[in-house]
Amino acid sequence: MKIVDASVLVCGPGRNYVTVRIETDEGVTGLGDATLNGRELSVAAYLSEHVLPTLIGGDPQRIEDTWQQLYRGAYWRRGPVTMAAIAAVDLALWDIKAKVAGLPLYQLLGGASRDRVRTYGHAAGRDLPELFDSVRARQAEGYQAIRIQSGIPGLQRVYSIAQTENTPGMPVVEDWDTAAYLRHIPGVFEAVRNEFGPELPLLHDVHHRLTPQQSARLAKSLEPYDLFWLEDCTPAEDQSALRLVRQHSTIPLAIGEVFNTVFDYQTLITERLIDFVRSPVTHFGGVTAVKKLLDFAALYQIRSGLHGPADISPVGMAAAVHLGLAVHNFGIQEYSGYPAQAAEVFHPGYTFTDGHLRPSEAPGLGVTLDEQAMAAHPYRRDYLPYNRLLDGTLHDW
Repeated sequence: MKIVDASVLVCGPGRNYVTVRIETDEGVTGLGDATLNGRELSVAAYLSEHVLPTLIGGDPQRIEDTWQQLYRGAYWRRGPVTMAAIAAVDLALWDIKAKVAGLPLYQLLGGASRDRVRTYGHAAGRDLPELFDSVRARQAEGYQAIRIQSGIPGLQRVYSIAQTENTPGMPVVEDWDTAAYLRHIPGVFEAVRNEFGPELPLLHDVHHRLTPQQSARLAKSLEPYDLFWLEDCTPAEDQSALRLVRQHSTIPLAIGEVFNTVFDYQTLITERLIDFVRSPVTHFGGVTAVKKLLDFAALYQIRSGLHGPADISPVGMAAAVHLGLAVHNFGIQEYSGYPAQAAEVFHPGYTFTDGHLRPSEAPGLGVTLDEQAMAAHPYRRDYLPYNRLLDGTLHDW
């Protein structure tokens, strides 16, 4: 079996997605996700101009060797563009291998370790009544674990809260006040616990906005509310920053949605400075790399909590579900659903019921693509927001 065609497909059904399709001389086709939100075309160009031409004529069954070729052979290693491109090829090759074997992907990863994959959904509100309504809406959809995000008094545009109109095709500018946030958020969780009781698992995303000292203060203040995890409390490029947070709080910590390789986690894992790894399959080099990361994390009793917003395409989400079903140290899977238009293009195969995902039993990833529907949803330039303090200083988003 040989690879005879490899192409990049870019579309925008409610969100922009980058999909790789690899075809063999035996007519078996594999799909991969290369979406990098706000920088989609950079990955598409990297794939079409540099990566995919090298695959033609190659053996699609040699997944590990191909991964090493794309990582080591390029000389320029790591980074989100490179690792998203590698991930897309890796997913497509696993899709092909599982289809040839006639098995759903999780069976090639050791088989199921559980019956279903637990998820959490997103609840947010500008104030407590709106937040409570959002939590109830997620519960009505079946979610049994919920991320809590809140507006901050005095701030108009805050992460995860509905934004006012902005110039189309230009980034939204959000505002931030750390002191106001630190004063407000503990009261939000106190109110949520009082309203919804002690058993509902609650999560919170700081989105890299605090220093290590501020993070330690927040973590300590949230301990009475029994969070499932506190996510991205501080930028962790300096992995030693988490030592201070650990010294002052036992709250579970989740980190890594912007990490691209295992080296970003090395200190965090070996010193047990976190409890959950967050990197998505799409940005971390694919199933091959994430499986190795989770096996490494398992040695230190650290679990998975893979990033899964709507800007990870249904192809990438399907891969995460197969991994989540197979690995022993699964923790939880982020899942917020997709724009309605995405269902016209991607048919993912997995199902969502009672707050859990179950992968398709079809061979491969289980995802099919409607290219005719894709043509009706062209790419439209878009950006992630950025963030400024009240005095205009650019801050972490």
